[in-house]
Amino acid sequence: MAARAYRLGPRRQAGAARTRSGILAAAREVVSELGPESSVGRVAQRAGVSRITIYNQFGSKAGLLDALSADSPRPPMSEAPEETAADPADALRRRIELACAAWASDPRLYRQLAVRGQSGRPGLDRALAEQLAAADRLRPGCSIKEAEDVIGILTSFPVFDRLHKEGRRSPSAVAEILLRMASGSITAGSQV
Repeated sequence: MAARAYRLGPRRQAGAARTRSGILAAAREVVSELGPESSVGRVAQRAGVSRITIYNQFGSKAGLLDALSADSPRPPMSEAPEETAADPADALRRRIELACAAWASDPRLYRQLAVRGQSGRPGLDRALAEQLAAADRLRPGCSIKEAEDVIGILTSFPVFDRLHKEGRRSPSAVAEILLRMASGSITAGSQV
């Protein structure tokens, strides 16, 4: 027997979207506080919904955590069109600074989501590596793949978290460390 298609009216759709948004906000708080051990029951209680509502929306606790990971703000990794024409080393500097500022916004949450394998942005890492290569800004012997991998590492949360040391270093101090690392490992010429 085929499943019947079910369409919500505009008002019900808006209500479902608000419910989903409320569940994700509650999950963000609970996961930030308790980590991946947090329960669907706690999230439901915080969101003011039943556990069944969460399962209907997300299918499982893993589905909820996947949706939370996808919904969580991530560092803006792409540059505005007018910035892409600038020196790619400046784009790398900006990318690292933006990543550090974004990761610093809620490190407890990102720490928990990193356990779930929140991935970077390999397509954007590759594009930036190619821009650096095209501008002859890669150090001699550095391949585009190596530059792509290093960019991914330098803008990742685990690296930021290790250097940030729960706030003992400011995001700008972490960015400076990462920029020195970029200069030493992938870029040629002047400091990034």
